[in-house]
Amino acid sequence: MSTSAQSETAETAASTTVVLTDLAAEKVKALLDQEGRDDLRLRVAVQPGGCSGLRYQLFFDERSLDGDIVDDFGGVEVVVDRMSAPYLTGAKIDFADRIDAQGFTIDNPNAQNSCACGDSFH
Repeated sequence: MSTSAQSETAETAASTTVVLTDLAAEKVKALLDQEGRDDLRLRVAVQPGGCSGLRYQLFFDERSLDGDIVDDFGGVEVVVDRMSAPYLTGAKIDFADRIDAQGFTIDNPNAQNSCACGDSFH
């Protein structure tokens, strides 16, 4: 496969799934190590609520649901349910550890509007 073909494949893959940055994957690994369980995965979901209509949920889950989309990022499995997938296509999950912000952040190209707190979107 040529370099340009590899780039196109990577871009296509990135536009059809949630992307977990290396820093976020490291943080998830550290949290999973604290839990002491090897059966948990990071589930990313969208639920009704929040001031903009939809809100993000990130949590550890051992369940496998029908239609789940599972991706691996450096040994961290990220799971998105089939109902949330259209809202999260191409979303990038990162981890911020700054004086003004700490925690997971989601850059979602599907969000038309979001609230000031960053927890919900439309």
